[in-house]
Amino acid sequence: MASKLLRCATTVSSFIRASPSSLFSRPRLLSGAASSDPPPSPPPTDLPPPPSPGGGISRNPDRRTSKSSLKDPELAKFSALADTWWDYEGPFKPLHAMNPTRLAFIRSTICRHFGKDPSSPRPFEGLKIIDVGCGGGILSEPLARMGATVMGIDAVEKNIKIAQVHADRDPSTLGIEYCCTTAEKLVKEQRTFDVVISLEVIEHVANPAEFCKSLSALAIPGGATVISTINRSMRAYATAIVAAEYLLGWLPKGTHEWSSFLKPEELVLILQRASISIKEMAGFVYNPLTRRWYLSDDVSVNFIVYGFKCKQ
Repeated sequence: MASKLLRCATTVSSFIRASPSSLFSRPRLLSGAASSDPPPSPPPTDLPPPPSPGGGISRNPDRRTSKSSLKDPELAKFSALADTWWDYEGPFKPLHAMNPTRLAFIRSTICRHFGKDPSSPRPFEGLKIIDVGCGGGILSEPLARMGATVMGIDAVEKNIKIAQVHADRDPSTLGIEYCCTTAEKLVKEQRTFDVVISLEVIEHVANPAEFCKSLSALAIPGGATVISTINRSMRAYATAIVAAEYLLGWLPKGTHEWSSFLKPEELVLILQRASISIKEMAGFVYNPLTRRWYLSDDVSVNFIVYGFKCKQ
């Protein structure tokens, strides 16, 4: 399986313009990257306090009551960064670096789910896919190039404008439907899709359980769902926050809150309660020698899951 996914990664790279580069941690399953360059000296003095051993979110996946998607501070944060989505050396450099490997996982799992040929140049032909929390469109665009009918939604209006302007430059991405809205609003409109994807979003929402219920409602019965996030582990705190944001400056300070991360078993339980059965989980490992990300079975930092909506 790993070899098939790696082959997919090679194929997928032709659909995106980003070239893998350094990120934030050396993960187990979808972790970050270690840099070959030494951290700057002297170390910063404004590091966030380390989490307590039992800290973070409640063990109850339904721990929060807010019905909104993104928290207001998160909306402001990403609105301020909107103009940098397509700057390959900017704040979203980590996502550009990881994109080929994320797409390899998506290509492999979705093709298996729907009986598609992963070696086809347009394996997602005939599939309706929604990219929830699409940002500037760095995932939506390669999905469209692989033949999918894509809708990208984001709660930040500036993100949608940036995504639309960039998509309009390429005839192969002109058909992407971008909309400034939330998953919850689309559920009320009774919109449904063959595939629901939300990458690096759930750690920024106010209520993960309600968010996953909305994602489930957007999927057709038997449809596929793909979600990625960061594990609430000490390793993730050290790499995704301390190293990436404070020591190496790969991400803006405050990008992540350790307490908002989810452990894999918590995410699986939340999705099960939302009628999504998990079929596969994987992670990314960064190789500083090749400066590339690879799929792994190490989920100690970043991880990604694929499942399907149970038929009623």
